[in-house]
Amino acid sequence: MELYNYFRSSASWRVRIALALKGLQYDYKPVHLRRNEQFQESYAAVSAARLVPLLRDGDEVVTQSLAIIEYLDETHPEPPLLPADPAGRARVRSLAYDIACEVHPLNNLRVLRFLVHDLKLSEDDKNRWYRHWVETGLETVERQLAARPSTFCHGESPTLADCVLVPQVMNAQRFDCRLEHVPNVRRVFDACLQLPAFADTQPSRCPDAEA
Repeated sequence: MELYNYFRSSASWRVRIALALKGLQYDYKPVHLRRNEQFQESYAAVSAARLVPLLRDGDEVVTQSLAIIEYLDETHPEPPLLPADPAGRARVRSLAYDIACEVHPLNNLRVLRFLVHDLKLSEDDKNRWYRHWVETGLETVERQLAARPSTFCHGESPTLADCVLVPQVMNAQRFDCRLEHVPNVRRVFDACLQLPAFADTQPSRCPDAEA
């Protein structure tokens, strides 16, 4: 398998976590987003959307981080990243989507660049935008975690939801977001980082990490 990703991409980190949890080996293919390497013809020939992450598994090419993780879960079922029961799977997906669909799209690099370069927002205004959506989005997740507390997002082992939560919280820390209002989010984040699959795949450990 080959994983095309950028060390600082939270969507890419989700997939690195899932691969590590399943003990799967892969070739790390860096695509530097800030240098616009995603727009080079060599990568455009692979990715129609010019986005990361992208997983190549033999002849199969899978894009979008959540689709990749579910593909991995179906092709390599152990350990499972989705519960066996329909209600549990729905809850885990709901938690993951609350971040991946409601928070992350408003704050990824493409959006932040547009705010500054096209709409001429200041750096302060851009950061206010980022913090608002992250802080309010994590509050939604907090309410769900508080209603059914467990070691991880759902139960006593990591799931798809944890793969999504940890990169978002790490980004929140990078942008100095307020986190004292989400104690259960922070608790789950800390529990995850005790596991090598999360700690060893974080951006600073990636081969393309910048000094």
